[in-house]
Amino acid sequence: MSGRIIACYDSANQQHQQTEMELSGHYFCKLTDGSYHVAEVINTRNNVHKNNALEYYVHYKSLDRRMDDWIDVSWIDLGRKVGEMSSPSSIKSGHTNKEDNIITRRQKRKHNEISNPEVIETESEKIAKSPVEKEHEQLTRIKYISEIQLGKYFMKTWYFSPFPDEYGKQPRLYICEFCLYYMCIKENFQAHYHNCKHRHPPGKRIYQKGEVSVYEVDGKVDKMYCQNLCLLAKLFLDHKTLYYDVEPFLFYVMTEEDGSRGSTTVGYFSKEKESPEYNNVACILILPPFQRKSYGKFLISFSYELSKKQHKPGSPEKPLSDLGRKSYLSYWKYVLLNCMNNFVGKLTLKKLTEMTSITHEDMMTTLNSMGLVKYWGNGTTLSISSESIRNLMNSNQFKSPRLAVDPKCIQWQPYIKTEKEERKDSPQK
Repeated sequence: MSGRIIACYDSANQQHQQTEMELSGHYFCKLTDGSYHVAEVINTRNNVHKNNALEYYVHYKSLDRRMDDWIDVSWIDLGRKVGEMSSPSSIKSGHTNKEDNIITRRQKRKHNEISNPEVIETESEKIAKSPVEKEHEQLTRIKYISEIQLGKYFMKTWYFSPFPDEYGKQPRLYICEFCLYYMCIKENFQAHYHNCKHRHPPGKRIYQKGEVSVYEVDGKVDKMYCQNLCLLAKLFLDHKTLYYDVEPFLFYVMTEEDGSRGSTTVGYFSKEKESPEYNNVACILILPPFQRKSYGKFLISFSYELSKKQHKPGSPEKPLSDLGRKSYLSYWKYVLLNCMNNFVGKLTLKKLTEMTSITHEDMMTTLNSMGLVKYWGNGTTLSISSESIRNLMNSNQFKSPRLAVDPKCIQWQPYIKTEKEERKDSPQK
């Protein structure tokens, strides 16, 4: 569809006007903070939750894809012309000064940090887009589900998620916070809440301290719950591809006790039941309402506590996204500096791995980032002194977690294959 006559809003004159607008055209569109940015209009729809109001799906050219949104016609300003775009532009509503036409690095960083979660997504770094990545981007370009209600929490979504049938094209979904059953109609959601027999995730509770619990859920045993969890997670993860093949994975679901309501899901991480590369995390997510509570670092720490109980080194699937690398480096620095500061005697890298379950590769990456690795000719050497450790611990590189895992509260045994699974995996004679 192109060349439609629509009602558009002219911010300069504060009135509606009839004008022609092209899909795939570029216009100044407003963000929630009131600033206008150059955006491409991609699609239109009538939102049943807003009296069938006409909405336009726009991609803001200078911002991350998660900022793409369905907006009202009043947020599109045709009073200003968009010429050839050699650089991103933004303007403040009601201003036409030349300075307002330029997006500063600070503004861009601010916009990219809006709703920034404690999310670590294990995806390929997008240095150069492969044909597969381009196809993925095209297929997931439009996030039809623009918001969800999870229990009492309302969340603006960030990315497309392949919910089946008509659910995937709804502007809003209602999701039970306990069983993760999803619905299109609010009345059905309210009826389901009163009739739902669950008040916490399925599986076994393996950790509880205060209001925080962690449940271990087997993707093979509770398949539908884990599939629903993956579909929910995809709304906030760009390149997550695991939706339905959940049987080879275990899911560790973190909850917050909410009085008489039950246990509200706040995030999770998944891991393969058997990983030949000793990956202790496949995907990890904290939902937006529960960010900035140190829950992300809690789950990273929890994954390593499980690795310690297995007496194996562990590492997240790689390569990591930029945010993932930053989060893991922060955790690794804290753990390694603590160990080196408190250890008495001769400390080797092998001993550090035994104490922390951090792999040799991740350990060297971390030590190098702190300037503790020196290169001499074709070899490397560690340059670690008590003074350098104290200086690092007094710097901003050393950040104590606000919420620490208590290993004594973990009640867990490593996954063991059943006889049936062993027979299935054994080579046929």
